[in-house]
Amino acid sequence: MKTPSLPPTTHNPVKYTGPSAAEVLAQRQQFLNPGIFLYYEAPIMLVEGKMQYVWDEQGKRYLDGLGGIVTISVGHCHPQVVAVANQQNETLQHSTTLYLHPNVGAYAEKLASKLPGELKVCYFVNSGSEANDLALLLARAHTGNYDVIALRNGYHGGNASGMAVTGQSTWKYNVPHSFGVHHALAPYPYRGPYGYDDAAAGRKYADDVKSLIDYATSGKVAAFIAESIQGVGGFVEFPQGYLQHTYEHIRAAGGVCIADEVQTGFGRTGTHFWGFEAQGVMPDIVTLAKGIGNGCPLAAVVTTAKIAQSLLGKVHFNTFGGNPVVTAMGRAVLEVIEREGLQTNSLKLGAYLKAGLKRLQAKHSIVGDVRGQGLLLGVEMVKDRTTKEPAPAECAAVLESARELGLLLGKGGLWGQTIRLAPPMCITPADADFIIEVFGAVFEKL
Repeated sequence: MKTPSLPPTTHNPVKYTGPSAAEVLAQRQQFLNPGIFLYYEAPIMLVEGKMQYVWDEQGKRYLDGLGGIVTISVGHCHPQVVAVANQQNETLQHSTTLYLHPNVGAYAEKLASKLPGELKVCYFVNSGSEANDLALLLARAHTGNYDVIALRNGYHGGNASGMAVTGQSTWKYNVPHSFGVHHALAPYPYRGPYGYDDAAAGRKYADDVKSLIDYATSGKVAAFIAESIQGVGGFVEFPQGYLQHTYEHIRAAGGVCIADEVQTGFGRTGTHFWGFEAQGVMPDIVTLAKGIGNGCPLAAVVTTAKIAQSLLGKVHFNTFGGNPVVTAMGRAVLEVIEREGLQTNSLKLGAYLKAGLKRLQAKHSIVGDVRGQGLLLGVEMVKDRTTKEPAPAECAAVLESARELGLLLGKGGLWGQTIRLAPPMCITPADADFIIEVFGAVFEKL
């Protein structure tokens, strides 16, 4: 098999003249949080990005197959997003919610226009963790209830309340942050008790939510929170009907339904602009981050006017939420997605990539499952297809080999056994061919 080659690009990166990767690593080890982890045995240092490509300090180019952890939606340093940020930075960088500024209202109206039903009231914050924290506050204030149901294998942030609803031990510390939170069975067709061949799997997984309401709570709950496709958990796609039945159980218990669209939103899944739409449901609260601002510190909570009334009577303030720079960037992101047809591109190239990965699955027994929608795809690796024993070492080896060939990937799942593929939505057919070729080459190497 010939060595895969990156598609050509017209961008010429600026020659890097800063400190070496070794010097930066030593500085980081001395002065930064020791809990921050790094990909790759020899950590990579990225110094420039342009659309779907990034460059390291040696000038080597890579296709960013993880989109900066699903953060870069329309492309690294997209010219329109950069231009509006530069223009606003030169005019007024900061204006808190205590004052009026045209950017925040204009962006809120534009964002609300992309959401269905009565989801029209926006709160702007700085991260997905903060968005989920605010969503939980809204739910508890609105319902008067406290208990929350989340999912095993889910991830909702690194702050205390985000860890509380996160259903993976990898991301949780031994502190009492989970009071009142109950974790339901993950609707995980590949590993769960109800598989892809069970037409009633969605209802059966939802029955576990009903069981928690009946036996682990007073019968009343504040909220159910779930990613529309589990991200850190390995891009796990729920069986059809799961959210519909679950939402019915939650609402019957007096709760509201929160859709975490941090990784699935903004057209990435291709078929719909929001991941929850593929399940045919209408959440009460939606949380947004990552791709919302193409890398800037912007996140949002969108809810109904009725639920928003629950936070009246007390002071609500956010120093940086909705500042002029990030809201200008957020609006530009929506305009680029529309003008450049990036949702359609995600649908088309996502289907092409998934078909190519399925062909490789048929050839290589190390691949247990290929799943996902659009440009949000997971490749779960196993030592044995019958036992489904996770293969984390092999997954790590794939990431290392792909990096050598010029493709950056991610990994997820409880054991780090699933490759995560989520490139910027601007990738081309030539990029998709390169990705498939790289996967083929690294599977052959294994």
